[in-house]
Amino acid sequence: MTDPKLRVLISAEKIQERIRELGEKISADYPTGNLHMICILKGAIFFMTDLSRAMKRDVQIDFMGISTYGKGKTSSGEVKVTKDLDISLEGADVLIVEDIVDSGVTLNYLMHLLDQRKPRSIRIAALLDKPERRLRPVHVSYVGFEIPDKFVVGYGLDYAERYRNLDDVCVLEEPPV
Repeated sequence: MTDPKLRVLISAEKIQERIRELGEKISADYPTGNLHMICILKGAIFFMTDLSRAMKRDVQIDFMGISTYGKGKTSSGEVKVTKDLDISLEGADVLIVEDIVDSGVTLNYLMHLLDQRKPRSIRIAALLDKPERRLRPVHVSYVGFEIPDKFVVGYGLDYAERYRNLDDVCVLEEPPV
């Protein structure tokens, strides 16, 4: 896709290489037991799919819809669950799979919510992390890439439901004035 507003930040090749490394690390950290991967919709679906295939163990997969952005480029700050889990987490190891960790507001809320469901453990895997934007504390156990404070799209990340299907992660530059 040729779009003058897009600049490649992380290539598809680098993304896939890093996902293979993360899959190996997570598989080593969870060699046995019941591992539930919880995909945060919609953005993390691409990452979740590739990460689960890179793992060398059996996993259960479920999906949650969490919203804080709406259709803009900045978070509303209000977290709402738009789709809840279909499975019980009691006694299971849980791996939340997220596309990007930004303010930490969503994941902080989600960690408290899921902890009430009595899992054995909860960790986070995120393709992208913007630690300088953190407003709430959140520990990400598995980080694909730490990125600068730029608005990014591609590989599941969107702007107003566009650009998710890009293979690369790209910076969305402001349109020329």
